[in-house]
Amino acid sequence: MAFQKAVKGTALIGGGAIATVFGLSQFSQYRNKHGTFVHAQAAEAVTVPIKNDFPTREQQILALKTTSEFDVLVIGGGATGCGCALDAVTRGLKTALLERDDFSSGTSSRSTKLIHGGVRYLQKAIMKLDFEQYKMVKEALEERANLLEIAPHLSAPLPIMLPVYKWWQLPYYWFGIKLYDMVAGSQCLKSSYVLSKSRALELFPMLRKDELVGAIVYYDGQHNDARMNLAIALTAARYGAATANYAEVLRLLKTTDPASGKQRVCGVRCRDVLTGQEFDVKAKCVINATGPFTDSVRKMDDQEVPNICQPSAGVHIVMPGYYSPDNMGLLDPATSDGRVIFFLPWEKMTIAGTTDSPTDVTSHPIPTEEDINFILNEVRNYLSVDVEVRRGDVLAAWSGIRPLVTDPNSKDTQSISRNHVVTISDSGLVTIAGGKWTTYRAMAQDTIDAAIQAHDLKAGSSKTVGLQLQGAEDWSPTLYIRLVQDYGLESEVAQHLASTYGDKAFEVAKIAQVTGKRWPIVGKRLVSEFPYIEAEVVYGVKEYARTAVDMISRRTRLAFLNVQAAEEALPRIVDIMAKELNWSEQKKKEEFEAAKRFLYYEMGYKVKSDQLTDSSEISLVPSDIERYKKRFHMFDKDKKGFITILDVQRVLESISVQIAENTLHDILNEVDLNKNGQVELNEFLQLMSAIQKGHVSGSRLAVLMKTAEENLRQRGVISVDRSGGGL
Repeated sequence: MAFQKAVKGTALIGGGAIATVFGLSQFSQYRNKHGTFVHAQAAEAVTVPIKNDFPTREQQILALKTTSEFDVLVIGGGATGCGCALDAVTRGLKTALLERDDFSSGTSSRSTKLIHGGVRYLQKAIMKLDFEQYKMVKEALEERANLLEIAPHLSAPLPIMLPVYKWWQLPYYWFGIKLYDMVAGSQCLKSSYVLSKSRALELFPMLRKDELVGAIVYYDGQHNDARMNLAIALTAARYGAATANYAEVLRLLKTTDPASGKQRVCGVRCRDVLTGQEFDVKAKCVINATGPFTDSVRKMDDQEVPNICQPSAGVHIVMPGYYSPDNMGLLDPATSDGRVIFFLPWEKMTIAGTTDSPTDVTSHPIPTEEDINFILNEVRNYLSVDVEVRRGDVLAAWSGIRPLVTDPNSKDTQSISRNHVVTISDSGLVTIAGGKWTTYRAMAQDTIDAAIQAHDLKAGSSKTVGLQLQGAEDWSPTLYIRLVQDYGLESEVAQHLASTYGDKAFEVAKIAQVTGKRWPIVGKRLVSEFPYIEAEVVYGVKEYARTAVDMISRRTRLAFLNVQAAEEALPRIVDIMAKELNWSEQKKKEEFEAAKRFLYYEMGYKVKSDQLTDSSEISLVPSDIERYKKRFHMFDKDKKGFITILDVQRVLESISVQIAENTLHDILNEVDLNKNGQVELNEFLQLMSAIQKGHVSGSRLAVLMKTAEENLRQRGVISVDRSGGGL
């Protein structure tokens, strides 16, 4: 068996050597094609003037209504669509973009947050001698370097550890990772290296120790995907593109070409989702960049066209930051079912994923309990037995739909392409599909090149290599220090603002409210454990946020980090947005309920609720049941069989502790399974049983009651801070 594996490793090395020689021979050709980028300057100077600020949404809608004809109209506000708009407008083309939801509301905000070439794709390219996959990896590595250069505030290199548990795997993986470095060439972020067992455990102490041989560390990029998408959209708007979110395309407009007599796409009929008003937008060229919804737009053009999108669902989970080091990721290259799992630090939390399973196309994908448990089980395989991986520590979970495609131009239309595909229909509709986040810019360039050729548009070559995105121009790693010194912000908040808004962080700081405290001077947090402040909500409205969901998921990332914290911040977010957007009380209520539904279904709150229901089994030994009954009866003095807010207040007053009534209501409501305004003994026992099994963590009621019991004996101080808010 070991010999077979060794032979397999030797085959990899031989194939790798061939690929390396070929790759190096292609390297100079690729560099000549795409040019170099030095000090974040575009290969060709952009002659289109850039505005100091972007227009309001109302101004953008007006431009869409009043412009007689655009050169290019892009449908879709994800990374690729916004990339197309930026590429087109910087070439001097009159550009429009329509997104029926919010920018990055789909797949582009639900990624693994990596900017990478794809180690696994390189392995497949070598093993199968697949030159197309090799080119895709090579292109992605070039684009990785460019993206890190044009948005340094939103992205950074991240070391990723590949633990090795068999001696023969060490040279096998080492050669593959070194080849990954070589393919990147001069754009290699940092050279990979081998670690001894002791050094690996020093850097990643949570790692499983038994049978560990050593580890290999390589570098890829990481970014804030939704904010990166928004930065591309805002940059396009500043260059003059008429971009609008919540503008839904209802149908394509067509005209008869007098020369050929054929029907040609000449624009769209769209609807402003916020007002319900419909209007036409005319364009010489319409581009379909709708990701998983590619086929629905293609069928607007031709009902008989076969589907090319093969949607695949990828689920991710977020766990507390203590599950991983602050600056070291982990790659599981071979899970139990052959998939790859990443385990990465992100926004001071830990993100784990992803799965890969066929799915239906939907605007509201939902993470399943099966996928969440698959990821948790794989994580358990790589973490020390000292680290209890609990289901209750899942703070958020989401599903994103990968728009994999079959190439309609290929003879084998059944084969799924991992690369992107640009097609042009008989009526002139340009479709860009497939690809990956990292290569959005190259995809956009290829799309606009094809559009220019097919529609005889007058424009030069792409100018987006090295073109800095919103917030990058005057950003520096020490910018946050100026925010602390000039405005009196907390250091953590200042770092967050600098890494989210870049040089635009000063605009947020200027509108931050005075706290009334000695320190920080300004910057009221939305929730205590995250650095998001109220001023970001005001600024988010300026950045085209129009719903509470926009704010909790894409302007801030609260929903992706901790759904309970997002829910806690919702009332204040809705109040601030209502003031900025003149919402009625009814509209405020609708927004609040819509955001709660989003958290419940799309961000994992539902699967949290399923961990503790009124039918949950009580699996406690008799001694534990008696112990918990005594604790419960300390609050239920009257032996009613349930406790209310008044009971809790009475106990807290006896130990000189005060907690706001609305906070107590929230604490009890987390455990009040039948929602009758009280917590019954059975509900309390179900809670304690779920905590013992690891299904629930961070229950404030459980912490409060345990601490109160101890304080009644010791008369100490009680703490009821939310301890993570796990799902």
